[in-house]
Amino acid sequence: MARQVQYTFKGTTKIIAFSYDRFVDLYEAVAAAEGIDLRSFLAMEQQVAKTAKDKAAIKNFRQQAFTKMGFSNITFIRDEP
Repeated sequence: MARQVQYTFKGTTKIIAFSYDRFVDLYEAVAAAEGIDLRSFLAMEQQVAKTAKDKAAIKNFRQQAFTKMGFSNITFIRDEP
């Protein structure tokens, strides 16, 4: 089953193909589509994961960081039967 991700980057809505073979999650896929280097982000995310008491802190950090990069509305597109 082919998966697609829809996202908005700096006001422009785009749709890309997604595969778990190439990407860990949809955030990594949209960053790759826009040519954004995530090395520093991933290092900081690991630090947050080590100090956070729950997974909500990691999710919140990820969403805020991608909002600062210019992304919004990052979602999987459901296939209609």
